[in-house]
Amino acid sequence: MDSSLKNNLTKLKGTNRVKHYTYSFLFSIIFSTVFLSCTTNNKTVHKQPVDYVNPYMGNISHLLVPTFPTIHMPHSMLRVYPEREDYTGDVLKGLPIVVTSHRGSSAFNLSPFSGELNESSPVIHYSYDNEKITPYSYYVYLDEAEITVDYTLSHQSAIYELNFGKDEDVAVILNSRNGELNWDGTALSGYQNLANNTKVYLYLIPEQSPESVSDTHASGRNANLVLSWPKEIKKLTLRYGISFIDENQARKNLEREVSGKSYSEIADAGRELWNTELSKIEVSGGSEDDKVLFYTSLYRSYERPVSISEDGRYFSAFDGEIHEDFGRPFYTDDWIWDSYRAHHPLRILIDSEREEDILNSFLLMSEQMDNFWLPTFPEITGDSRRMNSNHGVITLLDAHVKGLTNFDLEKAYLAGKGAIMEKTLAPWSGAPSGELDKFYHEKGYIPALREGEVETIPEVHSFERRQPVAVTLGTSYDQWSLAQLAKSLGLNDDYEYFMNASFNYRNLFNKETGFFHPKDKNGDFIQPFDYRYDGGMGARGYYGENNGWIYRWDVSHNIPDLISLMGGEKQFINNLDAMFVEPLGKSKYAFYSELPDHTGNVGQFSMANEPSLHIPYLYNYAGEPWKTQKRIRTLINQWFRNDLMGVPGDEDGGGLSSFIVFSQMGFYPVTPGTTEYAIGSPFFDKVKVNLGNGKYLEIEAKNSSFENKYIQSASFNGESLNSAFIDHFDLMEGGKLVFEMGNKANRNWGIE
Repeated sequence: MDSSLKNNLTKLKGTNRVKHYTYSFLFSIIFSTVFLSCTTNNKTVHKQPVDYVNPYMGNISHLLVPTFPTIHMPHSMLRVYPEREDYTGDVLKGLPIVVTSHRGSSAFNLSPFSGELNESSPVIHYSYDNEKITPYSYYVYLDEAEITVDYTLSHQSAIYELNFGKDEDVAVILNSRNGELNWDGTALSGYQNLANNTKVYLYLIPEQSPESVSDTHASGRNANLVLSWPKEIKKLTLRYGISFIDENQARKNLEREVSGKSYSEIADAGRELWNTELSKIEVSGGSEDDKVLFYTSLYRSYERPVSISEDGRYFSAFDGEIHEDFGRPFYTDDWIWDSYRAHHPLRILIDSEREEDILNSFLLMSEQMDNFWLPTFPEITGDSRRMNSNHGVITLLDAHVKGLTNFDLEKAYLAGKGAIMEKTLAPWSGAPSGELDKFYHEKGYIPALREGEVETIPEVHSFERRQPVAVTLGTSYDQWSLAQLAKSLGLNDDYEYFMNASFNYRNLFNKETGFFHPKDKNGDFIQPFDYRYDGGMGARGYYGENNGWIYRWDVSHNIPDLISLMGGEKQFINNLDAMFVEPLGKSKYAFYSELPDHTGNVGQFSMANEPSLHIPYLYNYAGEPWKTQKRIRTLINQWFRNDLMGVPGDEDGGGLSSFIVFSQMGFYPVTPGTTEYAIGSPFFDKVKVNLGNGKYLEIEAKNSSFENKYIQSASFNGESLNSAFIDHFDLMEGGKLVFEMGNKANRNWGIE
């Protein structure tokens, strides 16, 4: 038995007894889920949007990371979920207090028990049953322990209600993985050390005063205190607050949000808030599963980033200081490499003021770090500088061209310019630019190493490698975005420089094969070459997580030029078609052992990873939008479903889900940084979008059904619409977009 726990139990003078549990539990925070059928006296109850959320969708992964059934308020600091490997996990490892990052493990842990404890660790492993999760609440029955658990939360505080079924003394263990806990006679407080000098603080008050407490202080690894009550106590109510500032602020957060409030009051307020947010987009028609997919995806788009402002202050891990927020919430925990594609554009459409605050937070982070460079993966513990390229500049441009103004455009440009010109382009690195970057800025591409050639550049990550094609293409888009910002600021020389650099993708285009092909430092293509497999694990030697078939289309900022490079529209279409039928060429076991992120396959296309999301919409650009309509419907029906394996790849807190929200409405932002949306195939009879400016966009798809996926004709505000594209500013004026749908393609629609 853990020595600190053994000592704590000894100090309880034998009052604590509990059964030995042999199961293991795994918890991780973030709230979500809703029951999909509600009936009373055989009458169907009208369901609100939150009732369509299924937090369990995708909780069993196809290969890598599953989705998590997160309980949380929209963009809130406090998130929890059951800590287990995935939905099939047979045991729970205690009860969670807070998850501090997307996919993170729970900070602090609560383990209730009755009777004598024989566990060997301060976190009890529970067998469980009848679990129910909604976005705002959690219920579970710990069957062998005979304990019923109810949980609900606000933004920075929460409440546990524990009902004990055994006729024995009861107790709870509070554990910090690595930190400190204190008992002052009324409340338990403490902290856990995270990374980068960041701490999460706890302040917890039991409504029923304990009969005894193991000690007044515990610190170090698995620091824990045990609170116990006599067997007459059958129900315990625990309220707590968290903070990244200090314990006193955690207390204030508790007092502001949950003190004096009942469980039902807190849960009802959470439910109302979720309905308010999810009701920004109202859908009708379509199947019940379509609605579950839509609202579950929309709910997941609210998981990140999170506001960490607390009473007008926030702790920033970017400089280790506490700052005033001056009335603007500070947001972090945003993986921009994928969220720029659809997650940020969705917020621009329905929550533009929040998006401005998020972008303002990016700029504050840039100022607070040692170098004035945009973040790439800003988290609670600072910028982890993951993945490749610096796509925050695309997000800033997208907001700018769509009319958002409440952030400093000049600072945005300078922070983006620094991130691309002063920081290394080597993936997963925050080092200053070096030899690799000098080569890129002079030659216009990242050079590739040949098989067996030894890496000599120190800033290159040993596992992530150079990813030369992915970085060249991604940086070309970033530099195009810098050019547009420079133009808005009247910086003509910078505009010319970055516009020229935005064509650097051409330097790796192989005209003979029609693919983007790695070159060595001498300018020679690596030969022989297989676009399916070469590059090692995750194709990182040349691409990044996906193979050459996916990066063939990674020129979102200049699709007309890509069409021209490939030899015109007909060949472009042929190449798209070929991707969806090209076989894996190996067994699935062998293919996925090399490309584990490249799941959700239709031929060489991968529905599981964000660089693929725009590809089905590319048919619109080459005169065959009916194929986009077909592909979108087919891909979503194949890979996104209302079941435990209903998400084909890693859902990075909104990246994949925002693609679903846009696509089911019927349009998608193929090129963030422009105001153009590509039209797909609407899933619902009617969609009503609250644009946040006092106006509403209504989308009607007449005769829409599973079979009737093809647009026959369209109109916007009564005017005929014969284009497969529509402008953001037109939509923001509100009005009605109407589609006539049919079961056979109208190949003449949308080709103007």
